[in-house]
Amino acid sequence: MVSNKVSSKESEETGAKARPAAKPRGRPRSFDRETALEKAILAFWEHGYEATSVSDLTRVMDIGAPSLYSAFGDKQSLFEEVVREYGVRYGSFADRALAEESTACAAVARMLREAAAEYTDPAHPYGCLVVHAATNCSTPEVEQSLRGRRNASIAAIRSRIEADIATGALPPDIDAAALARHAGAMIQGMSQQARDGASREELEALAEIAMANWPRT
Repeated sequence: MVSNKVSSKESEETGAKARPAAKPRGRPRSFDRETALEKAILAFWEHGYEATSVSDLTRVMDIGAPSLYSAFGDKQSLFEEVVREYGVRYGSFADRALAEESTACAAVARMLREAAAEYTDPAHPYGCLVVHAATNCSTPEVEQSLRGRRNASIAAIRSRIEADIATGALPPDIDAAALARHAGAMIQGMSQQARDGASREELEALAEIAMANWPRT
């Protein structure tokens, strides 16, 4: 009888040691939405829309796909928010120049100088997200949205040029549409040049040449 009791006790102790301790239950890991969005901005900025997959996004944002869809919607919805936020965090220099400078000439000169600095800043991918993300884009809605943003920028420059023509700050025979497109082409071209390795100083030299050809009264 004693032998049976000892054996039973040893068996219970052995079983207790074999069972792993229960892990304490805690709250599920959350994420900082603003930080995740910033990482998405950098991913799309670096690789473009088409080349950035959902798996790429979940990896760099450090969240699971369900969390991504819950917080941002699908990839296209996330990209739309990325572009809006990019405009606030990185791309607002053009709008500020147009709003704060007294003439179209001064505004465009400032835009080009600040583009040279922004597009070559090593703190983030080079160039402009709105320009680069459209490369090889096969999603019509995304391509149309990006085109609309680029054209809106050109239209804003044209509006300032037309205002200067009306006040006599520019000659009356200036082709406002062509001059605005020239400024837009310079900014978009500087984006690609930056991605190809052009330095800030080299882009500033391009800006100086462009403004040297700006029409005078």
